[in-house]
Amino acid sequence: MIARTALLLCFCTIVISTENAVADSVVSDEAAEQKAVLVTGASTGIGRKITEALANNGYFVYAGARKQRDLDALNALDNVQSIRLDVTVQEEIDAAVETVRAEGRGLYGLVNNAGVLITGPSAEVSIDKVQWLFDVNVFGVYRVTQAFAPLIIESRGRIVNVGSIAGNIGIEFLGPYRMSKHAIEAYTDALATEMQRFGVHVSVVAPGDYASKIWTGDIARARAAEVVDDDSPYAEDYRAWIDAVASMELEEPDAVANTAPRAVSEKTPSRRYLVVPNEGEMAWVTGSAIERLAELNANHAYSYSKEALTEMLHRAMAEQKK
Repeated sequence: MIARTALLLCFCTIVISTENAVADSVVSDEAAEQKAVLVTGASTGIGRKITEALANNGYFVYAGARKQRDLDALNALDNVQSIRLDVTVQEEIDAAVETVRAEGRGLYGLVNNAGVLITGPSAEVSIDKVQWLFDVNVFGVYRVTQAFAPLIIESRGRIVNVGSIAGNIGIEFLGPYRMSKHAIEAYTDALATEMQRFGVHVSVVAPGDYASKIWTGDIARARAAEVVDDDSPYAEDYRAWIDAVASMELEEPDAVANTAPRAVSEKTPSRRYLVVPNEGEMAWVTGSAIERLAELNANHAYSYSKEALTEMLHRAMAEQKK
């Protein structure tokens, strides 16, 4: 009797195990059909909205965050699985790669969104703060992209770097931040050229002034910690600037979030997506680019005429319309 019972239990275990294996196989097949995208810095602000926009557009999103409460909140979203991911910690990046590989979906898209902000006079901001900024905004992007590049290449997928208009225009008291975002512009260009041989498209999304936790957080730190000393030659101007920034009424970054699915899904995505809340900021960015071109063209033996520059612009605009 005992032998028969043991045999029956063994048989039931085999049946249950086989059913689970079949179920797992079905899940894996279904998962393989849904393109997966990893978003870093997904807990709040632009990153959270990008995560929601991608999930709502049918993508399965691996949402990177650092704090447990944020991980739990992200897991409550449909089509979203949170991953503990600090872009400055290589061990967490490596563990995230293993998690994504083990899931069996592959990885079609990577959105490098995680970023931080510091403000202050460039002549006075400490090197420690600048190194921290670059560790997140530049080296974090570099680490994560390098780690996930094999998966992206396997899927002939997309890489989207979140930059800023600050990487293209002159803004006082944002020197280190501008440096980091200018680096992202250069990195995007280099990476795009290197990845095109594998059928991988690389884009940068450059938002203008939108509501963001990094802005409110830095303003609070600036006021609490007194970034500049009273005897600083910048003290009066910097504090007035902080007050002006704090008083700005900024739109929610929905337009930015809705651009990420475009960069991931368009057949031929643009290298650059500029997203600004008004025409004034568009004029600011465009004017800065033209001013820089004029400066590069001036005062040397190979300067182009206005007519030649105009013709170059016409050709470049025609290329963008293709």
